[in-house]
Amino acid sequence: MPVELYRDTDHACLMFTDLIEEDGQAVQANQFLVIDNGTGAIIDPGGNLAFNELFLGMSRHFSPQKLSYIIASHADPDIIASLDRWLTSTSASLVISRVWERFVPHFTKVGKTDQRLIPVADGGGRLPLGKSELWVLPAHFLHSEGNFHFYDPVSRILFTGDLGVSMTSGQQAQLPVTDLTHHIARMEGFHKRYMVANKILRLWANMARQLDIAMLVPQHGAPMTGAAIGQFFDWVEALACGVDLFDAHNYQLPLNKINPLPAGENCQVLGALA
Repeated sequence: MPVELYRDTDHACLMFTDLIEEDGQAVQANQFLVIDNGTGAIIDPGGNLAFNELFLGMSRHFSPQKLSYIIASHADPDIIASLDRWLTSTSASLVISRVWERFVPHFTKVGKTDQRLIPVADGGGRLPLGKSELWVLPAHFLHSEGNFHFYDPVSRILFTGDLGVSMTSGQQAQLPVTDLTHHIARMEGFHKRYMVANKILRLWANMARQLDIAMLVPQHGAPMTGAAIGQFFDWVEALACGVDLFDAHNYQLPLNKINPLPAGENCQVLGALA
């Protein structure tokens, strides 16, 4: 069942958190459905692991044939690998950074993206949705080269993609965090590795602070609301990450041998995300 992040007479935001089996093979991921006056958009619909459950779950709340947009913050597999199936099952257009315009067709059969791709320039923009709109906000290098966040001015939710991610279960992701004191431990390793540099975090925070935000909702883990929003801005503004932490020790010729798996054994995860 989805989590209802917001609902009024004409507008709704739903979050799906537990569509992927938690067997350690794939990272937990959230998918989002935003509806305004009978028009819908799916944000970061995910890969093939999530498609069937998301399509069926969405159908209980909104007709897939009324879906106008498939919106992708960037082009990672856990964001958009199911693109071919969405383009087959709906008449929706894909909204994504123009940086990925010529890469996303690799997720589909030849010609499937023709006349169905809305490439967005680096500055973002305001995308009409029903009688409202979604703001497409620059979030480049957080963590992807071409990356956007999405602000819904009706619900005042900022969908932040991989920024604000926490390592949790699907059930834990359904519970909003109101204080970051004990939550940072679930976020820190991911952000230090996947965010490119503190400079970019500071630029993003300066932009985001200008918004009226009721909730920050990442693509993995739990939403943040209340005092946690300001605490998150303060935290990322001071966080050293990515290239801030790398030096010559990270670029040396390797000595360790990578051992192949014995015949017949399943692949195992070789290391943590961070």
